[in-house]
Amino acid sequence: MDFAELVRAAFALALTLGLIGLAAVGLRRFGPDAMARFSPTRKERRLAIVESLVLDPNRRLVVVSLDGQERLLLLGEGQLLPSPRAPRKPKATPDA
Repeated sequence: MDFAELVRAAFALALTLGLIGLAAVGLRRFGPDAMARFSPTRKERRLAIVESLVLDPNRRLVVVSLDGQERLLLLGEGQLLPSPRAPRKPKATPDA
């Protein structure tokens, strides 16, 4: 193996690693769903996570938006725990 072949092999390795790095930067920039963004049949999603709060290592509160309504979910230990109830507003009493 002479010097020219060694330089050629090093250049090929550098080119290959550069292309792999360029692909990694592109995937990081555009994300794995980049092709879905360019799709003409893109639908508006009905479900979205608005906010999430970790209470402890086993429980998490999640605000989920579904069809314009927000719901509060308490997730814990691989199960959906009963949803916390919102405080009820006292009924207005008519003035006598």
